[in-house]
Amino acid sequence: MNLQNSPYIVVLGMGKTGLACTRFLRQQDKQVYVMDNRENPPNLAELQQQFPDLMYKIGGFDAEVLAAASSIVISPGLSLREPALEKARAKNIPIISEIELFARAANAPVVAITGSNGKSTVTTLVGEMAQQAGWRVQVGGNLGTPALELLCEPAPDLYVLELSSFQLETTFSLQAAAAVVLNISEDHLDRHDGLADYIAIKQRVYHNAQTAVINEDEACVMHSNAPQRLSFSLKADCGDFHVISENGEHYLARKEQTLIPVKTLKLQGAIMRSNVLAALALGEAVGIPMPAMLKAAQEFRGLPHRCVWVGNKSGADWFNDSKGTNIGASIAAIQGLERPKQIILIAGGEGKGADFTQLAPIAREHLRACVLIGRDAPIIADALAGTVPLFHTESLEAAVQQCADLAQTGDAVLLSPACASFDMFTGYDQRGKLFTAAVEALPQ
Repeated sequence: MNLQNSPYIVVLGMGKTGLACTRFLRQQDKQVYVMDNRENPPNLAELQQQFPDLMYKIGGFDAEVLAAASSIVISPGLSLREPALEKARAKNIPIISEIELFARAANAPVVAITGSNGKSTVTTLVGEMAQQAGWRVQVGGNLGTPALELLCEPAPDLYVLELSSFQLETTFSLQAAAAVVLNISEDHLDRHDGLADYIAIKQRVYHNAQTAVINEDEACVMHSNAPQRLSFSLKADCGDFHVISENGEHYLARKEQTLIPVKTLKLQGAIMRSNVLAALALGEAVGIPMPAMLKAAQEFRGLPHRCVWVGNKSGADWFNDSKGTNIGASIAAIQGLERPKQIILIAGGEGKGADFTQLAPIAREHLRACVLIGRDAPIIADALAGTVPLFHTESLEAAVQQCADLAQTGDAVLLSPACASFDMFTGYDQRGKLFTAAVEALPQ
């Protein structure tokens, strides 16, 4: 490929997103140049095998090549602040996401889901609701399968996408049939220009959406210009979908119509009730029949590493919430267990610049002790000083043993780190698997 005379698209990153983008663009007969700043990117061999003539660079980014591209597709793990992008940005070369490519090619209605916490749960649940109704549905995005790999012929009845702030900040053409910002808590402030910028990027999901689903309990993300609006709330007097009480029983409801008793959900806690209400609103917006949605909600068992019950050891219940990678997620997990003063929390890792003082009142109200691991354990310890007994360990296995020594009958031991995992693990899934194995190795 002659870079001087031929328009080309640069794909930044050779992870699963970069691989999906490269395949898609080559199928569109586009000239593609792939770069990765890692010396041994994960999919280089596969790219070379599939596209022997592919132009690529590893171990860094070439600013001159970027500045001559027709457009740049950036993987979500890379920041727009990459120094090599400065010339390209100065020349107004479009920098777009994989989701932008998907949006331009989507051939069926899209449900778009973002927020700080609960994205994967709601995305999966909406997909299961559609399947329960007999619809052909494709589910992915930030969760699991890249969006471009979901595109298929014949077209499905529905696409359901989980979207991160990293994906949304370079997405411009998405026209979701229904979209939601589930909630907001401090997250990824090391990548964005403060909380206000993070909120604004999340709200991009509502741009050009047909129906905005609004969380009435989150004032900072209630604004939308979508033509239609549905809302949900945990308060009985708010939202189209909410929780009401009748004769001492709590029900999920649509306006004044009771739908199902809360106790019939397999997963309990306020955050799960909010997630189900959001999924019901999204499903209604795209026409999924209510009976199918309710059946799927009652059968839903949750996601791996998201507040999963691991077992009972010595009278204490152990829960794996390794996917609790920010403060809001961990607070939701702690409150969802509904065991005041009977929770021992394992927390710590890469804090991503978050303000852990938000955890202090929650710790004081709900925790009996907190065991800290990882790089930012000292920061969390400073934030929680004087609230509950704190313990430091050098490994997750040691943390599990410390919790076993502390636990009493009726306690809940919760791994919900409020941090990313990459200081000690390959990802939250490895962290969760190691925690589960360590718990299972404990004596009864």
